[in-house]
Amino acid sequence: MTAHTGNNERLLTPGEVAALFRVDPKTVTRWASAGRIGSIRTPGGHRRFRESEVRSMLADLTSEATLPPARP
Repeated sequence: MTAHTGNNERLLTPGEVAALFRVDPKTVTRWASAGRIGSIRTPGGHRRFRESEVRSMLADLTSEATLPPARP
């Protein structure tokens, strides 16, 4: 399922976000509950995530993983 916000941004389901991060969808829901990632509630109460925010978070985590270790 693909939804769009009023500004035509794509919204992702917890399953789609989970696939990008290679985690369980329940983990994505916990992240949203903890405020680690923003979410939008549909009229039916389901969570959706802005694709731009998800991709930015993924890029940040990927760049952190590839940085060389800090020297003392």
